[in-house]
Amino acid sequence: MMKELFEKALGLSKPWFIDSLKFDAENRRLDIHIDFEVGSKFEYISEEENISGKFGVYDTVEKTWRHLNFFQHECYLNCRVPRVKPEDDKVRQIDLPWAGKSNGFTLLFEALLMQLCCEMPVNAVSRLTNADDNKIWRMLQCYVEEAREHEDFSKVTKIGLDETSKKKHHDYVTLFVDLEQRKTVYVTEGKDHTTIERFTEVLEEHRGKKENITDASCDMPPAFIKGIGKNLKNAKVTFDKFHLVKIINSAVADVRKAESKENELLKGTRNIFNKNRKNMTIAQLKYLNEKLEIKGLRLKTVRAFHLRESFQEIYQLETKNEFISRLEKWYSWASHCRLKPIKEAAKTIKEHWNGVIRWYDSRINNGILEGLNSLVQSAKSKARGFKTFKNFMVVIYVDSGNLDFTKVNSHYQPLT
Repeated sequence: MMKELFEKALGLSKPWFIDSLKFDAENRRLDIHIDFEVGSKFEYISEEENISGKFGVYDTVEKTWRHLNFFQHECYLNCRVPRVKPEDDKVRQIDLPWAGKSNGFTLLFEALLMQLCCEMPVNAVSRLTNADDNKIWRMLQCYVEEAREHEDFSKVTKIGLDETSKKKHHDYVTLFVDLEQRKTVYVTEGKDHTTIERFTEVLEEHRGKKENITDASCDMPPAFIKGIGKNLKNAKVTFDKFHLVKIINSAVADVRKAESKENELLKGTRNIFNKNRKNMTIAQLKYLNEKLEIKGLRLKTVRAFHLRESFQEIYQLETKNEFISRLEKWYSWASHCRLKPIKEAAKTIKEHWNGVIRWYDSRINNGILEGLNSLVQSAKSKARGFKTFKNFMVVIYVDSGNLDFTKVNSHYQPLT
């Protein structure tokens, strides 16, 4: 009766049956031994080898799979796995209905691991499930690779690209994001112009066409500009407004840092000038209004801050003519403001003028990438302790690739 219950729970059908159950209470382990009926034939299909049919058992090999826990006890399936010998006399192992994609896990256990890995670092999943972390990494790589084989990029037309580092200031990777689907479609090592070339290859491997890419949003590295011009001929570049504001904000910070050495009022005000007014605390806004912006004080930092605010307001204008006109006025103001960091920021913007103006027509930006950046930081945490790019890439895809893992394992259910 107990064997029949477990057979139903595992979904076993002829010729498979449970031969025995071994429960070890001391070690909190349940071993289920599966066997097959004598004289059974097993199907083996391989399109690559042009083999299809049912064959008798040539020999067997003993294998064990980690399965879902039986209450608080670890559960393992053990089986004599049949091997067959088709007409070419080569021995092959048959596929088993419960076996997972990676060696040593069942499909149901892999589904659990995938759900956990989508929510927490791999080393935490390893501790929670008592599963080897290296085996979990290999499983993740397998699932990501197979899920990506099903990806269809035929509708990708607008992309965002940005670089991030696996560790601080080195080991850069470049992310390519479908701005309309809001998902990472490609991750590659490096941040030079060849990253775009590799992206176009992957794009076309998944039914996409480089001629269909009409817009690309990015920062201003010459390598990205060169790569887009060479490989995505129809793409018009939009220089990401978030990065433009970041450049100006960095200039404001430089002005404040230099002036704070001479003016005690600016001590400890970094968090004020890093924010927009709407994001300041009541105390910060009061200090800005009553201490720093008072008439006659003429702080350089405040002038730089006002220039940043004015630049951000340009993106709220309703017509393209207003947008360009205000941008020209802002550039004139910034380039004559006698604040060296601001003048350098203005020069950078002028050098990329067409891409800056392009925003009004494309209305795309890397705000999505900035949002995904928190997921990438989470990916860094999940990959902590592992030096390979492959692990970092895998968790980026898991966290931000919106991959359909149900096509790899029908037991997988995304957590909502």
